[in-house]
Amino acid sequence: MQEIFWILSNLTLNSLLDIGIVTLLFFGMTFLFRGTQAGALFRGIVVLFLGLFLVAGIFRLQALGWMLTNLLTALVVAVPVIFQPELRRVLEQIGRGGIFFNNPSPEGVREQIIDEIVKAAEKLSERRHGALIVLQRNSNLAEFISTGVAINSDVKAELLLTIFWPKTELHDGAVIVNEHGKIASAASVLPLSASRNLPNPKMGTRHRASLGISEVTDAVCVVVSEESGRVSITNGGRMVTKIEIERLRTVLKAFYGSSYDQNKGNWRSQLLAGWRAVAQRLPIGRQANL
Repeated sequence: MQEIFWILSNLTLNSLLDIGIVTLLFFGMTFLFRGTQAGALFRGIVVLFLGLFLVAGIFRLQALGWMLTNLLTALVVAVPVIFQPELRRVLEQIGRGGIFFNNPSPEGVREQIIDEIVKAAEKLSERRHGALIVLQRNSNLAEFISTGVAINSDVKAELLLTIFWPKTELHDGAVIVNEHGKIASAASVLPLSASRNLPNPKMGTRHRASLGISEVTDAVCVVVSEESGRVSITNGGRMVTKIEIERLRTVLKAFYGSSYDQNKGNWRSQLLAGWRAVAQRLPIGRQANL
């Protein structure tokens, strides 16, 4: 503790500037990896190392401090290897300006997307043609989009019916609708769910894939069974089965449309709400009634 107090008492303007730049760099890295599977891994590594360094400094654990110092050198080499796909994707987005000029689909476009998906799901259910449609929200799905055939088209019921026609080359796999409201790819490969608590142990690969992508991202999936024609929705690792067509529109609006936007809000409101939640636990926060 004495070392910490000594560091705080000897802080200079240059030291604060140095700490601020390093903090911004770390924040920028977490921002670039936000919404990817690598983001959680990166945050876990940072939290683990900071926690261990803090313990080693407070209790003066020389062996642990020596090990962590040497591991940092190896980590500098390991990070580009571990995060190579994400780093390449981020650099490509920076080169195209996608990091700074990334406009998600507006509310009106998502309402149209929901209408087209409902129309397609009704026809697919009647014909008992299997389908898997993934709707991107905040998580980055570029790594899954790259496994399929690029399309980059508006979401139309007729196009979805054609893609999932059993005799076409693209009917196996998932259609992914990106953040711009475009069909980014078809026949994309998704991770299968590893959960043992499945709604139905006999469910097929299509349903397992919809659960799998919803477990690792915040995407919403619409699934049509080719055996029964029943429509299901997965979100957050959970599946809602046997959804009637009339109810499908309501559920999609809650998970993907205007209702979801109202619940989500922007990043400023989320940050303020989080601060208020923390402040309410403090005596000062309760007195100030933030």
